[in-house]
Amino acid sequence: MSVIPCEQNADLRDQIERFAEVLKTQAHTLGAHGLDEKDFYNSGVFRGAIERIRGQYIATMRPKREFVQHVLNHLEDHGHIAGWEKTEAENRNDYWVRLKSGKNACISLSGALDGNNATIFERPANADEFVIWSVSTNAGSDPRRNAWSGIHVRLGTEIISTGKRVDGLVIWDMVCGTIGRTCPKIVADGQQTRLTDVGPFRVPPTCIYMFPAVSPSLTNPQAAPQTLASVELLLGLHMCFKDRDDEVNYVTFEIEDRESEIWRKTTIVRGGVVQRESEMMAIRRG
Repeated sequence: MSVIPCEQNADLRDQIERFAEVLKTQAHTLGAHGLDEKDFYNSGVFRGAIERIRGQYIATMRPKREFVQHVLNHLEDHGHIAGWEKTEAENRNDYWVRLKSGKNACISLSGALDGNNATIFERPANADEFVIWSVSTNAGSDPRRNAWSGIHVRLGTEIISTGKRVDGLVIWDMVCGTIGRTCPKIVADGQQTRLTDVGPFRVPPTCIYMFPAVSPSLTNPQAAPQTLASVELLLGLHMCFKDRDDEVNYVTFEIEDRESEIWRKTTIVRGGVVQRESEMMAIRRG
């Protein structure tokens, strides 16, 4: 049982750790900096280069947006949505999707869910559906840690504390199904037919998390998740990318008042089985 089917690639993690150690000890032999080993590491060149590369990877959204746009084009081409468009740059949300029913859905892109940026979102007043889409291209990260941290620690706390409504979460990107992040949905069944070609990418089925339609409250302490059929955009992703019904995740948030302090519990069910459940924990917002 797990919050998300995929897990960190242990071999890749070990290779990354070994290469990082080599890089730390042999970096002074690279490039034409003209410094001896001692001066090189004292100069700040190595640390500065690492921080620059890290910042560039974190800051750039272009590859992530290209992936999402290929997916939206595929959804439109196969009749699962009526159309889509990018939002203006100053908005926090990224895409508006015109649904076949005539309603509209708003997508907010996020990176890995284990950072505070996961809580920076706003549901537009005129959005019929609002979905957060996590696109994390770091194959060396731990997807299970990221997913639980995002859903329980960050998104759940934000939803309960502010009353913001999020209809669902998608955790899915172009690294899914690659050697860096093997997809159990494909490996277990040996079914390459469940892969879908989307532009230059070949992707496995999505990982979808259904959230409650309303936040839990003291008068309604247990907020049950919506059905897949009630969120048209997520249903379209589910149908278009060969998901199975027993692969959809359903998230319940529950709260209680303990001496004027709000405590909360998160439960994730997939295939009718509880995959992960927290204890009742006090809400702590930094």
